[in-house]
Parts: sequence; C-alpha cells; structure tokens
Amino acid sequence: MDLKGKAHKFGDDINTDYIMSSRHRTQTLDYKQLAEHLMEDIRPGFYANVQPGDFIVAGKNFGCGSSREYAPKIIKAGGIAAILAKTFARIFYRNAINLGLPLIECDTDQISEGDVLRVNLARGEVFNETRGGSIQANPMPEFMVTLLNEGGTANFIRKHGKFQVPKVLVSP
Repeated sequence: MDLKGKAHKFGDDINTDYIMSSRHRTQTLDYKQLAEHLMEDIRPGFYANVQPGDFIVAGKNFGCGSSREYAPKIIKAGGIAAILAKTFARIFYRNAINLGLPLIECDTDQISEGDVLRVNLARGEVFNETRGGSIQANPMPEFMVTLLNEGGTANFIRKHGKFQVPKVLVSP
C-alpha cells in the first residue's frame, strides 16, 4: 500500500482533546462534519488546509489522553491518509488500526511542514520527495496491511465473516 501527500507537522503529546475538543462531540454524529474541527484548538483553520491524502506528522505519544474512538474516525473522515509519529499512545494505535487509519512509527525529525511524502506501509519506507531523503519506519505486518486495505477490522470481519489470527501470532 503506497500513500502520498503533504505533511502537517505537530509536536509531542498530541492528545485526543487536541485532535478534536469534546465540546463539539454533542453537536452531531456526522464524522465528516466533526472533522471540520480537527486540531482547531492547537492550529485554528487546520482543516481548511488539508487535502485528501495528506499526513499528520508528530513527535512522541500521539493520541494520548483517553480512549476516544472518535479521534481516529475524525482524522480519517478529514481526509488524512496516515499519521507518522515517533510513538503512539497504545489505545489510540489499536483504535486507529481497527478503524483503518494507518499509523507509521518513525523518526519524524527530518520532516517539515509542507513536505511531500510517499509512504510504503509494507516495506516501512517513508520517502521525502521535497528533501530527497528517506526514512526507515517499522514495516507493518502483512495482516495489519490487509486490515488497513479492507478499511479496518470491522470491515474485514463484515466482508470475510471472521478474523483469522495469523499463525505467527499463535503460541504453540
């Protein structure tokens, strides 16, 4: 799976309230409409500058703060193709993969605001087309790439009827 888009750079400890303030959650259940409030408390007008396929790039501990499942849903509804960060909060990582939002763990120090990136999830490659360098990320296991291609765990199960745990993950 190859992705290509522009980088929108943030720092460390981006919590789920920064992704979207909970004050908007009671207004509607339409995630596309809620996406208009994406990151607005830390970067007003952010959503207006996002094009489908763009990336959020951050430092450490992206998605910390709570287990709000709507945070990755809103990011995905806002057109973000993937998030690149040094580390992710564990429950955010699980929710994002379950919902079909790719997360790439890598060193994001060489990525700047507006850089055009090309990402290959299976190989764990991030190529910065603006600067000409590449970053090695942790490649995603094949079954996770399959889940992402299907739009997440729920979509995979709807389509295939069950989730078969890969043999490499089953203890003897």
